[in-house]
Amino acid sequence: MTALSDYFKDLRDIYNTGSAVRETSYYSTFETMTNAYGKELKPRVRCVINLQNKGAGIPDAGFFTASQFQRGENEPRAGQLPERGCAEIKSTREDVLKIAASEQVAKYLEFYGAVLVTNYRDFLLIGKDAHGKAEHLERFPFAESEAEFWKEVRADASAFAAKFETSFAEFIKRVFLHAVPLTKPEDVAWFLASYAREAKEQVERAKDLPSLQALRKTLEEALGMTFRGEEGEHFFRSTLIQTLFYGVFSAWVLWSKKNEADEKFDWRTASHELKVPMIAALYYQVAEPTQLKKLGLVELLNQSNKVLNRIVKQEFFRKFSESHAVQYLHFRNGLNFKHFSVIINRMLLV
Repeated sequence: MTALSDYFKDLRDIYNTGSAVRETSYYSTFETMTNAYGKELKPRVRCVINLQNKGAGIPDAGFFTASQFQRGENEPRAGQLPERGCAEIKSTREDVLKIAASEQVAKYLEFYGAVLVTNYRDFLLIGKDAHGKAEHLERFPFAESEAEFWKEVRADASAFAAKFETSFAEFIKRVFLHAVPLTKPEDVAWFLASYAREAKEQVERAKDLPSLQALRKTLEEALGMTFRGEEGEHFFRSTLIQTLFYGVFSAWVLWSKKNEADEKFDWRTASHELKVPMIAALYYQVAEPTQLKKLGLVELLNQSNKVLNRIVKQEFFRKFSESHAVQYLHFRNGLNFKHFSVIINRMLLV
């Protein structure tokens, strides 16, 4: 069983008693689930339910790192705020967007810096933009309605969880790492790889879209090879994702050397930085709304863009070596790096 499967089963079992309070009876399931994912991070992230009122009300939960606890203690050190933000939890009947727009969430955001809003079936991370205003960062819904959610969970919780396990694990870990300043190449690589893995999963599920054929032709011409059969199809889709995400990162590296620290990077201009015809063709096709909208790649590249704009450049480049770019961003998608490293070198050395 997985953390998400356990989460759905616990929700189902409590629901089936017929005696649950719509919101608070499920707090323990949220705590258990978030702790299961949090313990996989370094430092470990722990969820604490019902925080003390520090001046902005009582958040339903807060996310603390292991260093905020005394060794062997279950409560964080007195007076500390949760390093990774807080959570506002409502019942499955509520709408996440309406919860997010509430005055209470606004108070939490101002005080804690990041708020995970959820109704157990839909998760929305809210942070602050460059001007300090509320910004919807990432959202992960399991179902479009309360009725649909309970129908799926009660019918087969494990099968329902299997549809989301990988992508939700990546999402919730990104939530926990949102507030961390990005200064290390390996931390940046983790975020980009997280989005790349999600993108790869989405592309693998996609049917044989006409727009994918255009991308296939572009990559075949660039690599001087042909993707044949089932294995070739898998290799093509892995190569596509790695090219896109390595391309964004490589473009950011080149862009950063030409622009001031307070300027913002935009992945849509990546091909202009790289000056590699194959990359230019790929980004044109992906950025064009009518092409690959169904794949959701644009949204994942947008999220990666936000990560790159969070990097503390001066500290990052003290630790980053261009010659090790592929090593930093090893997405483990089964790509043949003998071929792909040639593309990366062309990106970084233009």
